[in-house]
Amino acid sequence: MATYNKFQAFVENQLISNLDWNADTFKVMLCNTAPVATNSVKADLTEISAGSGYSAGGTATTITHSRSSGTSKIAGTDVVFTASGGSIGPFRYAVLYDDTPTSPADPLVAWWDYGSAVTLASGETFTVDFDATNGIFQLA
Repeated sequence: MATYNKFQAFVENQLISNLDWNADTFKVMLCNTAPVATNSVKADLTEISAGSGYSAGGTATTITHSRSSGTSKIAGTDVVFTASGGSIGPFRYAVLYDDTPTSPADPLVAWWDYGSAVTLASGETFTVDFDATNGIFQLA
């Protein structure tokens, strides 16, 4: 199971309304260089090369939010990467970021560490599976 990690700047961006969960486009990109909690924008990271079914900037996820008994949950649709005509990777980290803001540009939200590098051969898929029960994160 992948390990969830939040970027420190995400907390500030959330509090000062830099992220619009209703309207912004959130994407998942793949990296093979370890993110650190102090990274704050997409440009701080090294994304894997585009090609063979992987698009530069990653793939969008549809964000939903819900509230129950004073707890709000942010959830996202699973993102599936499919290698085609060659391999994707290697990568070890899936990174969620907001692709809409320009200041700061592409603020980071969180990353998941899959524990070891993954390379997809042509025809193989990899799913970034957001927890349907607990969501990406919850605020209580």
